[in-house]
Amino acid sequence: MPAADPDTAPVAGPDALPVQAAGCVLWRRSPADGGLELCLVHRPKYDDWSHPKGKLKRGEDPLAGALREVHEETGYRAAPGTRLPTVGYEANGRPKQVRYWAAEAVSGAFTPNDEVDRLLWLPAPAARDRLTQPRDRTLVDALLHVLHLA
Repeated sequence: MPAADPDTAPVAGPDALPVQAAGCVLWRRSPADGGLELCLVHRPKYDDWSHPKGKLKRGEDPLAGALREVHEETGYRAAPGTRLPTVGYEANGRPKQVRYWAAEAVSGAFTPNDEVDRLLWLPAPAARDRLTQPRDRTLVDALLHVLHLA
């Protein structure tokens, strides 16, 4: 069973401020055929597949935080593109908002770590199917739209 989200803690009251996080729908052109591939990360603590993302540091610019999280989780540097929808949900009884950007991988290589043990580059339909949370699937569609591939 996946563990609870460590970025949040139970908070009493309905007016709790949302946890602020950011991430990217990371993409590249396939080295094999030039087709679009999306990067998904596997987090062993939750046993889930998601887009790279994480909690913002105090005072951190959301885009800077998104790019930092991409690099920490995937080993890739990314060129940011269009802002994608913000995803909101509740985690451990507290609201959470994750701001996303489209981002093209420009350099780097993945090395497994404590937070992310596997990384996959998949065509959009396969990525949509592999994502654990339905809310993350909508971001695949948003990326295809901004890249004019939808």
